[in-house]
Amino acid sequence: MQKTVLANGIRIVTESIPYVRSVTLGFWLKVGSRHEKPHQYGISHMVEHMMFKGTNRRSAREIAEAIDTTGGQLNAFTDKEHTCYYGKVPDEHFALLIDILADMLQNSVFDPGELEKEKGVILEEIGMYEDSPDDLVHEVIAENLLAPHPLGRGVLGTRLSVQRLQREDLLAYVDEHYVPSNLVITAVGNLDHNRVVAELGEHLSRLVGPPPFAKAQPMPEGRGCSIKSKDTEQMHVCLGVPGLSRKDQDKYVLHVLDTALGGGMSSRLFQSLREEKGLVYSTYSYHACYEDLGTVAVYAGMSPGNAEQVIELIEAECRRVATVGLKPDELDRAKEQLKGSLLLSLESMASRMSRMAKAELYDEGLLRLEELVAKIDAVHGSDIQRVARRLFADIPFSLAIVGPADDLNLVSNRVMGTAG
Repeated sequence: MQKTVLANGIRIVTESIPYVRSVTLGFWLKVGSRHEKPHQYGISHMVEHMMFKGTNRRSAREIAEAIDTTGGQLNAFTDKEHTCYYGKVPDEHFALLIDILADMLQNSVFDPGELEKEKGVILEEIGMYEDSPDDLVHEVIAENLLAPHPLGRGVLGTRLSVQRLQREDLLAYVDEHYVPSNLVITAVGNLDHNRVVAELGEHLSRLVGPPPFAKAQPMPEGRGCSIKSKDTEQMHVCLGVPGLSRKDQDKYVLHVLDTALGGGMSSRLFQSLREEKGLVYSTYSYHACYEDLGTVAVYAGMSPGNAEQVIELIEAECRRVATVGLKPDELDRAKEQLKGSLLLSLESMASRMSRMAKAELYDEGLLRLEELVAKIDAVHGSDIQRVARRLFADIPFSLAIVGPADDLNLVSNRVMGTAG
């Protein structure tokens, strides 16, 4: 891995993989939905969409055709703490990919007519999300755990906030956040670091702007139980507690705990709720580690008649880990599963590119494979129990339920008192 910082502050990190014939490139900006003001909800995501709608040099169609002609890919995504524009092309077309991404970043026109059309696209995306209860329930539990902090909001924004966005809002947002200090560029594949730096310097050396002003943000308060009525056959449930930040050294213990608890078909929750009792079709646990906050949650989808029992069993299983820990075979299996997943992920150039970018964005330092394996191997049963106590022992679970209205009232009346 090699790193260079341009004179204007843009960080460039590359990894040469000479046995492949492609290059994967990412422009990562440390801006997402947590950085939006109340009247701007959804603006980070809207900016990302509009970056593909044409520049001073290329129309939207010309951007698409230029990449398609190479056989490559070009895409982007917006998260709560960062936005990424990325592409993958055969190595011979790497200079073209740099040119297109740099052009989009600096010269997008944000045409008002295209903006109005894109509002319609995003409103359809919001509608699609609201029609997917197994997705919606995760947004509800995040709001329960993190509100009024902006991390509790969804990335898409609301129908009203999206409709209110104007071209001037997007331009001001880009001027504030799309600045050199917020930009990390990572590239992986058949490349030469010095050539990458030279190409990027040629295209981006004129990008300027001061670091964004850090705004004070409210601390999460939690909201207990939230219920949304949807005309569905299944009931979708999430139970959650505050988690750990990216900077918390117990995050490696959390990875192992999460894997053992609900990280696959052999996990404790899957075996108990589905295989042994037949109460659910799907169940899993997951965690989100943000820069200064975190969440841990368990999802289950079931028939409404099983909801009360499932909620009770999930709570009991989490608290049991806090009380007695994991069995040695559970711990060993979770650690081996994690290490195997890590090894397999390194076969993906996109995963390697993403790992480098996040380590640089959040000043974490990129651990080598053997260092990560050592972190996982160092997790003992006592560590699992200690972290489980931090998460589950004395903190009431927040609860999110999405399902049919008639059954919601019955379930909520019985379980409302179990959530804080």
